[in-house]
Amino acid sequence: QVQLVESGGGLVQAGGSLKLSCAASGRTFSSYAMAWFRQAPEKEREFVAAISGSGGLVYYGDSVKGRCTISRDNAKNTVYLQMNILKPEDTAVYYCAADLSLVPVSTRPGYWGQGTQVTVSS
Repeated sequence: QVQLVESGGGLVQAGGSLKLSCAASGRTFSSYAMAWFRQAPEKEREFVAAISGSGGLVYYGDSVKGRCTISRDNAKNTVYLQMNILKPEDTAVYYCAADLSLVPVSTRPGYWGQGTQVTVSS
């Protein structure tokens, strides 16, 4: 079992930056691959980025590639999403997710956070 709590969302102007954090409970954080998803109003949930348990492998969705960086600090049980050059279309609720490997965490994660709102104004 792992519990996830996101933070760092907010209102930012287009072109700005934001860093999201996701704190995980439990003593086996490094055993979990982690991911970020987002869901805009009336749209399906979209994969944003994923990172392996060690942090050695990362993957990004096409819509954020080159503008976002996923990272993790296993000593702090925390995964981050640094977002740069934000666009109004990045407005969404951002969710942290966890699973035991990269394939499930990127497609159908077993654990989800409650989400944090990111709003990008034009």
